[in-house]
Amino acid sequence: MTIKDIGPEPQSFDLEQATLENTNYRSVAWSGKYLQLTLMSIPVGEDIGLEAHPETDQFLRLDAGRGRVQMGSAKDRLDFDQEVEDGWAVFVPAGTWHNVTNTGDEPIQLYAVYAPVHHAPGKIHASLADAESDERSGNDAPPAWSVQPTHHPADKHA
Repeated sequence: MTIKDIGPEPQSFDLEQATLENTNYRSVAWSGKYLQLTLMSIPVGEDIGLEAHPETDQFLRLDAGRGRVQMGSAKDRLDFDQEVEDGWAVFVPAGTWHNVTNTGDEPIQLYAVYAPVHHAPGKIHASLADAESDERSGNDAPPAWSVQPTHHPADKHA
């Protein structure tokens, strides 16, 4: 299944199938004015990358795989620690340091919904390294038509 991010236009597709078929670290599947959906695939033994989004709430749902979610108020104080697997949901409040690590024997297939929009529409990153490179270079900015906070503090990465 090929998903094309058509921006803030009505869209419908089989989300579970698209999530399970995604092999990229992150694929932006839909970008609205206020909300965005990405599909993610985390290889065995790898993680999403410890980060915090000061003004972005996130909802994650695993459709395959097994892992460990860690969250906390500081990158060195991750006092929330939960094993998760297929079917589990993870809610990440804005400003919370968080990471998801694949502890299983197959890729974690998950999708993330967050607000406000965080990435360039349709952006595909094959790996975490590609995503980090694009973020550092400014090649993964939200579109001008999305609504962003008036004061937009930068994301934090460990």
